[in-house]
Amino acid sequence: MKNIYHKAKFLLSCPSLKGCPPDTGYEIVFAGRSNAGKSSSINALTLQKKLAKVSRTPGRTQHLVFFELDKSRRLVDLPGYGYAKVPEHIKQKWHKDMAEYFDRRKCLKGAVLVMDIRHPLKPFDLMMLEWCVVAEIPVHILLTKSDKLKRGAASNALLKVAREVNKYQSVTIQLFSSLKKQGLEDLWEQLNNFFDINE
Repeated sequence: MKNIYHKAKFLLSCPSLKGCPPDTGYEIVFAGRSNAGKSSSINALTLQKKLAKVSRTPGRTQHLVFFELDKSRRLVDLPGYGYAKVPEHIKQKWHKDMAEYFDRRKCLKGAVLVMDIRHPLKPFDLMMLEWCVVAEIPVHILLTKSDKLKRGAASNALLKVAREVNKYQSVTIQLFSSLKKQGLEDLWEQLNNFFDINE
């Protein structure tokens, strides 16, 4: 499998859509509630320990952070949503910016929706799913921290979420553990599909 993910490097961070790179090539966004393990997942998939900043304070990432894989492909770390300590006006601006990003960004080819397997499908997760469906963007759900559950419980959680999202089109789902490096091959394969990388 062709793996370009270890080549990921920080490109830029911007507080609003105005600072985004040119709308060309391919972008895959990583979205998720604060503390769902989004930054850890990005670090695991790129085989790097400190590419995406992991914070003990939920909601620390409030910018769009772009990572370049090659000249035409980027990963985008979206602000963690659902954080309680952020002022309401910032939440509203985030909501407006994200809706606009999903609606207008032509190079957006897929979204990875990161959920803690123990707390999946919260209202913000469903909102992100709706945005993607409306924008006709395929979604890959990453049920993180699967190592926190026994195998049977993790499988049951996977099946339950799969049933819940069955009504949506173009949604795939998998178990993932950044700590144990479980599910990396499946994630790489899905990202290759989004990025139109032939094996």
